[in-house]
Formats: sequence, structure tokens, C-alpha cells
Amino acid sequence: MLADEMDYVVGVDTHRDEHVLAVVAAATGAVLARRAVRANGGGYSAALRFAEEAADGARGWAVEGAGHYGAGLARYLASRGETVLEVGRSARGERRLCGKDDQLDAVRAGRAALGSEPLPRPRSGERREALRLLLLARRGAVDVRREALVQLRSVIVTAPDRLREELRGLAVGRLLERCGRLRAQAPEAPMSSRHGLSCAAWPLGSRRRPRRPPSSSARSSCTCRHSHRSCSRSRASARSSPRS
Repeated sequence: MLADEMDYVVGVDTHRDEHVLAVVAAATGAVLARRAVRANGGGYSAALRFAEEAADGARGWAVEGAGHYGAGLARYLASRGETVLEVGRSARGERRLCGKDDQLDAVRAGRAALGSEPLPRPRSGERREALRLLLLARRGAVDVRREALVQLRSVIVTAPDRLREELRGLAVGRLLERCGRLRAQAPEAPMSSRHGLSCAAWPLGSRRRPRRPPSSSARSSCTCRHSHRSCSRSRASARSSPRS
């Protein structure tokens, strides 16, 4: 057992931004010191200094969530030759009877490690972390796909009758293929309310625009389907030609 090999156990209750430490005597299970540190490099260094002062002897670290919130602390301690153990969260029934508190959780982690055999090691490593990230990405993709299908089925319910009858009985694969071929009808270009022109809009491919709108006489006479720039050129050439 760990109590036969260690003089002290440092229980750690891990959180996203802060870790709570409790030094427990291996022989008696008594709590000798407690402290909270930040979950960053400075906090990890402070935690090690705290343990060196309060647990000067053979010690081990019992870290809750060593593969999640406590992963950074576990790597930091292991790289400096510390013995790091992973303990699970205490049961809900125990927390309900004894109270829920970060310092109490740290003490529970240390005492739970004292009675553990064999000694649990942190679940860490590059391959394991890569696998965890892969499974996390897959789980997220599956959830997004399921939500998208639910939304698509909801849209089909309110679709026009003919389209709804066509789509509602299709399997997922054929449904996605059929919906991928749907195209929205392009609406007719609205009439220009600013110039009162019969030309609906400027040409899509044209980047340059005239600096000023056509004159009132041009607005009343323009009925073309091309750009106003062409209209202005035609009118300019007509004005420049000599009258007979």
C-alpha cells in the first residue's frame, strides 16, 4: 500500500483555473497543511514549493482528473521526478453525507490514494492524448450531424405539399443527395426606385459606375436594357453630330 511506501500524500482537487492542495500524513491520515494555487506554470511551481516545505520526505501526489484539469500539473510534477498518482472523483453519496468543499475533496483524494493498491498512474502520453482528441472531434461531428438532420426534417414539415411528399419518405443518404440538388429561384430584379428607370439594375460584371445619375430628361427617355453608361455615350454622340 502507498501508506507503507510514502511519508506524505498531497491530495489535489483540480479545477479549470485553480487547484486546491492538502498534505496528508501517510501514517495517520491527518491533514497537515492546505493551499490553493493557480492552474498555470507559476501555480505549479508554487505547489511544488509548498509540498517541499510541508511534506519534506517521501511523498506522492494524488491528483483528481490527472487526464483533464490536472493534466498540466501532472506533467509538471512528473518532469521533476515527483510520484504522481491519479484518483477518481469521490462518490456522490459520500459527498452528500460529508459535504462538498474543494479542501475536503483534496483531503479525500489524498486519503483515497493511501488505501489504493496497486498504485494508479496518470493516464497521460502523446498517443493517448491524440486518441482522446480524435474521439472528441468524432463525438462533436456526430452531434452536429444529428442536429442538422433534425433541423432538416423540421423544415420539410413546413415545405410545399408536393415537395414534402417527395422528401419525407427518403432515407438519409438519398434525402441529402436530393436536397443538395435544390436551388433557390433567382428573384426578378426590382425596378430602380431612385431613378425611375426601366433598366432594372446595373450590369453584374461592371465594376465602374457613373459618378452622377442621369439627368431628368435622360431618365424620362431611357427604356434600354443595358448600362446607363452606354446610354450616355449614345446621347453624347447624338448631340455632337451636326443637325441637318
